Amino acid sequence: QVQLVESGGGLVQPGGSLRLSCAASGIFFSSYAMAWYRQAPGKEREFVATISAGSLTRYADSVKGRLTISRDNTEKTVYLQMNSLKPEDTAVYYCNVYRSEYWGQGTQVTVSS
Repeated sequence: QVQLVESGGGLVQPGGSLRLSCAASGIFFSSYAMAWYRQAPGKEREFVATISAGSLTRYADSVKGRLTISRDNTEKTVYLQMNSLKPEDTAVYYCNVYRSEYWGQGTQVTVSS
């Protein structure tokens, strides 16, 4: 059974930082690309970033230079380092085994003064 458990969300002021974590179980983690998506209130879920099994990364234009995806295959965890946060980054952030039906439960990120 595949499980993805996100953590690290919270309330942060504009310009601040957060690091999200997603711990995976039930899959041979190192063989899979992983991704982060987000969904803001009243909007559709959108792609944020992905990291391949070989650690190649790709980002949405809106987050390039501010958010960084990484992975630790020993810990079976994927991370999203979020810097220079903006109010428009406010959303529920979801972890995904890339292009699969496996999703985490989401973690809320709120950027507000």
